[in-house]
Amino acid sequence: MKKATRFRVVSYLMICGLRSKGGINMKFRKLVGLLAVLAMVTALMAGCGGSGSSGSGDAEGGENVLHLGGIGPLTGPAALYGVAVNNGAQLAVDEINAANPDGVQLEWDMQDDEHDAEKSVNAYNKLMDDGMQVLIGTVTSAPCTAVAAEAFENRTFVLTPSASAAAVVEGNDNVYQLCFQDPQQGQIAADYIAENYPDAVVGAIYNNADNYSSGIYDAFKAEFEAKGKKVVATEAFADDANADFSAQLNSMKKHNVDFIFLPIYYTPASNIMKQASDMGYTPKYFGCDGLDGILALEGFDTALAEGSLLLTPFSADAEDDATKAFVEAYQEAYGEKPIQFAADAYDCVYAVYEAFGKTGLGTDASMEEICEALVEQFNGGFSVTGLTASGEMKWEASGIVDKAPKIYLIQDGKYVEQ
Repeated sequence: MKKATRFRVVSYLMICGLRSKGGINMKFRKLVGLLAVLAMVTALMAGCGGSGSSGSGDAEGGENVLHLGGIGPLTGPAALYGVAVNNGAQLAVDEINAANPDGVQLEWDMQDDEHDAEKSVNAYNKLMDDGMQVLIGTVTSAPCTAVAAEAFENRTFVLTPSASAAAVVEGNDNVYQLCFQDPQQGQIAADYIAENYPDAVVGAIYNNADNYSSGIYDAFKAEFEAKGKKVVATEAFADDANADFSAQLNSMKKHNVDFIFLPIYYTPASNIMKQASDMGYTPKYFGCDGLDGILALEGFDTALAEGSLLLTPFSADAEDDATKAFVEAYQEAYGEKPIQFAADAYDCVYAVYEAFGKTGLGTDASMEEICEALVEQFNGGFSVTGLTASGEMKWEASGIVDKAPKIYLIQDGKYVEQ
């Protein structure tokens, strides 16, 4: 199988004149699809002619397809994350298939779990019934923790783009995270605030019923206190659909908090910012990767997030060639700028594709064989250059990713790296 990095893909398309100014030409995509169908028909006709042998790595029916499954919220309050993951993964699949038509092709199937653990397990079982060989997901932490337990028993290889809870990988040697883990995010945030805002009066609002939010908050508090600092006020809530934060915000005001740590998703964060503004209360906010997407939230006044900080490994406003090419292609395909979750999924697809190419397996290998071979690669120093890292990223045997963090300031409706 040919190795295709995103940089080679972009070069390939540009050299062949198949890339428009805004991204991958849609007419070309249709042409690629037609050629793929014709190639399949030709292969089937050849099989009927009595060749008696499928090529090395060919799956049943003469296909050479690796089946990738995805799970995440395509509807509901966290849908912005799931839709971005679906789009980013599909873009990577399309690029790889177009650039390497004679090699392994990828098939992508994303199922909606509505950010619900039980529905996520049901979605996983459906993907298994449909022939999934590798899982890229799930998107959010609590559902991914539930699915990871199933995948461990079945020996399905899992690379999640964004489920950052420590519980996702704990005890699951076949599950890996491309995102920063929650404790990492909490520690990085605490270090940054302590160093850069030493005189701030810090409070925190978090979801104590969510693994993601509570995991980050616990690590943040421990690290902040280890540096001799104090979180003077902490308020919790138990549902991301919560619409009234007056009690939490009044507590922050009572304690003179001027810097609120928000290890939560963008929907409750947007409500907090709006209600604080309505109260005439204007603290500074610091969020983690769950805050990414708030600028794209329908109906949200982005001026309310001005001056906020967040920890995220990707910005669509970055000026490097790889990011600009990805953003152009994404905007051409979907009509909007990508958020971090799209870039995470894009990197996941390329990581799995390139690691699979190093295993020596064909796509006719069993799911279990593919799992063990990919585990060997990820544990053996495999690395990939991605959009969500400055340089290469690689993985520890624990499933944790090793890559450099980035912190951004929201300024004039854009992310400015600090």
